[in-house]
Amino acid sequence: MGMGARDGCINCTQATWKSHSFTGLLLVLLLAPQAWAQCRILRCNSEFVAATLELGNSGGGREAGNAGYCSALRSYALCTRRTARACRGDLAYHSAVQGIEDLLIQHRCPRTGPTAQPRPLPQAPLSGDACFYERGYVQREGRAPEYLHCGVFGDPHVRTFSDEFQTCAVPGAWPLIDNQYLYIQATSSPTRGGSYATALTKITIIFKNWRECAEQQIYQAELDNVPPAFADGSTSSGERRGQHSLRVRSQEPGRHAEIWAAHIGTTLVVRQSGRALGLAVRSPRAIVESYAPEQDVQLCVWGCPSSQRLETPHALPTAAAHAHCSALLPSRDIYFQACLFDLLATGDMNSSSSALDALEDARGMFSDPEKVHLRAAAGVRVAPRLPALLAATLITLRLAL
Repeated sequence: MGMGARDGCINCTQATWKSHSFTGLLLVLLLAPQAWAQCRILRCNSEFVAATLELGNSGGGREAGNAGYCSALRSYALCTRRTARACRGDLAYHSAVQGIEDLLIQHRCPRTGPTAQPRPLPQAPLSGDACFYERGYVQREGRAPEYLHCGVFGDPHVRTFSDEFQTCAVPGAWPLIDNQYLYIQATSSPTRGGSYATALTKITIIFKNWRECAEQQIYQAELDNVPPAFADGSTSSGERRGQHSLRVRSQEPGRHAEIWAAHIGTTLVVRQSGRALGLAVRSPRAIVESYAPEQDVQLCVWGCPSSQRLETPHALPTAAAHAHCSALLPSRDIYFQACLFDLLATGDMNSSSSALDALEDARGMFSDPEKVHLRAAAGVRVAPRLPALLAATLITLRLAL
C-alpha cells in the first residue's frame, strides 16, 4: 500500500473516531439530568440525534459535504445559539458547541444554507375532553386548576401573574405573554397633549395552533377599534363535539371584546377606557408557565425591565383629584394609586376610567374577592427625573384650577 493511501486511511480512521466520539458524548449528555434542568441543550441534542438517525435509515450517510448531514448540523448550531443565554456556564452546552464546530469543519459544511426541520414526535389522537382544559383537568385531578390573573391598563400599569404591581415606561411594542399556546403584544404610544404619559394603543393576540383543538387565530385591537371578531372576521374557531375552542363576544362593539380559549382554559378581556386600551387575562398556572428559557421578556410574568419602571410622582394630588379617585375607588389599593398616577400624568379626569375598568375586570376573574384588592408593596422611593417632576407639578396646578 502506498504512502498516500496509508495517509488517507489514517485520516479516515481519525474522522470516524471523531464522529463516534461525538456521538458517544451526545448519548452521555442526553442521559445527564442536569442538562435539562439548567438549559435546553438536551432538546437540541435530541433533535440532532433524531435527524441523523433518519439520515442513516434513508441511506444518506455521513460523507463529507453530505447535504442532509450538513443541514442537520446547521440546525443543531442554530438550536444552541437560541438557548445560549440560558446555558451560560453549562459544561454540556459548551461541549456540544465545540463538537458542532469540529464536525462542520470535518464534513466541510458551509456555515450558511438550509437547515433541517425537527421531526415531529408521534402524537395519539385526542379523545374525550382534551380540547376543554378545565373539564379535562377536573377529570384528571379531581379539582379545578389554579388560575392566575394579569391586568395591563392606564399609563400603562401592570399587575403581573405573581401579583406584583408596576408602572412602566415602555414605548413601542412589548410582549405581555409569550408561551407555548399564546402570544400577546401591546403597543404603547405617547398620549395627546404633549405630556410625558404613554398609553396602550394596540393589542395583538395570537392563539397558536394546537393539535386538533385550535388552528392559529389572530385578534387585533386598536384605539377606537376593538372589534367583536377575530382578524379573519370570524367569531368562533376550532369546533369539536359541537363546541368551539375559541369564541369572541362583545358587550359594546368597538370598545369591548371578551375572548374564551376553552382548549387552554383562558379568558381575555380587551376594552377601551378613555383614550387607552386595557387587557385582563385569566389563565391556568400550567398554561402561564409553559414557556421556554429564551421567552424571557413577558410583562405579565416578570413585569417590565427594571430600567423601564416608573415611581409614583412625588407631586401631591390636589384635593379634587384625591376626591375623584376616592369616590370611584374607595379601597386604597393599586387601582386607587393608578387612578391618582394617571390624573397627575395626563391632567385628564377621564383617565381614571382605566383603573376603574381594570378593577371590574379583576373582580370577574377572581373567585376569591379577597384577592382582588392588591396593596402596593412599600419600598424606597426613587426621585423622578427632572422632566417628570416638572410635568407633575404643572399638571397638579392645572387640576387645582
